[in-house]
Amino acid sequence: MSAKANLNAIAKIDFRAALDEFQYLNPNDPGSWPLVPKVTVLVAVFALILTMGWLLFWGDQWSALETKQQEEQTLKQDYLEKKRQAVNLDLYTQQLADIDRSFGALLKQLPNKSEIEALLIEVNQAGLGRGLQFELFRPGAEEIKDFYAELPVTVKINGSYHDIGAFAGDIAKLPRIVTLNNIVVAPVKDSSALTLDAVVKTFRYLDESEIAQQKQAAAKGAAQ
Repeated sequence: MSAKANLNAIAKIDFRAALDEFQYLNPNDPGSWPLVPKVTVLVAVFALILTMGWLLFWGDQWSALETKQQEEQTLKQDYLEKKRQAVNLDLYTQQLADIDRSFGALLKQLPNKSEIEALLIEVNQAGLGRGLQFELFRPGAEEIKDFYAELPVTVKINGSYHDIGAFAGDIAKLPRIVTLNNIVVAPVKDSSALTLDAVVKTFRYLDESEIAQQKQAAAKGAAQ
């Protein structure tokens, strides 16, 4: 059947007659109703049942189902992550042990309070051993960190380019950690020598009493 024929069939439907069928319905005898009212009422009742069911039961159940599905995905991800950690537990334990050993080795390179003076003498001797002249060797105030203290020493040294480079190499070879910072190299006027301005930093680890004081200060600051 063509589209034009369908339109003609729809046009021939007597909508007024269909509406008239609703005017004389006997509510006590639905079985005697014409076909159109029966179908209409059945569709309306079915739609009402679906709507009420959704509003009263199925809507909440659907939301609960979506929530449980999301929780299921989260639990699956947690399970896979914990499984991966469990599989690699031995590796993590070995890595942690390696880190502890490395940290311990680095910590041993930090002098304690009593060894700082000897370390400063070593730095000074490293320069004098290369024939350098110290115009300035001024230790500054200690800066306390989490578990160590940093001691800056401002130095000004005169010498040849080769000797200054060798001095920097000697500093790097010291058994304790010493760094050269804020380096400025400039020629000495009317001379072939150079001047090295720098901040030599050395470090020491805090003793137990100093660490306890740090923790107390941190706790007091957090409480405020």
